[in-house]
Amino acid sequence: RPKPASLRLSTSERPSGAQAQERCPGPHVGSACSKVSSSLTNARPRLRVVAAALFDARGRVLLADRPSGKHMAGWWEFPGGKVAPGESDTDALVRELREELGVDVRPDHEVARLQHDYPDRTVEIVLWRATIMRGEPVGLDGQQLKWVDTYALGEQKLLEADRPFIAALQLLSSPAIL
Repeated sequence: RPKPASLRLSTSERPSGAQAQERCPGPHVGSACSKVSSSLTNARPRLRVVAAALFDARGRVLLADRPSGKHMAGWWEFPGGKVAPGESDTDALVRELREELGVDVRPDHEVARLQHDYPDRTVEIVLWRATIMRGEPVGLDGQQLKWVDTYALGEQKLLEADRPFIAALQLLSSPAIL
């Protein structure tokens, strides 16, 4: 079967109203966190992250919650993690899913990539379609897991950075593609 084309997206977190006051210290301009200077913006750490779109037989995708003590704890995300220096995206994906979920996966193809600016960091996320080859997912880092219908992803407390992936995952979960 042909590989779907990858998407490149760019997002910025722009909380509004009470959210902005709660999550963005200091003055606010409109509905976005105000930026004091471009040098501060450029000083944000940059992280490269891989994430997996793992589907079950019913076309649902796996989500993991971010456990207490981690950045954005309490939010849900697609499982994965940071790419180490010198590590390929596929090697990082295999390693992270083995460490976090106890499963061996085969990365099938890149679905999409995006850059997301949080107030304290910039994250480049590459979402991969992957197949579980061995094992059943278990939250080895204390995280909860759940299988979610792709059409219900918008109702989840999903990380803002992961939201742009929803439409692509809805297409991937259709019976013709599974």
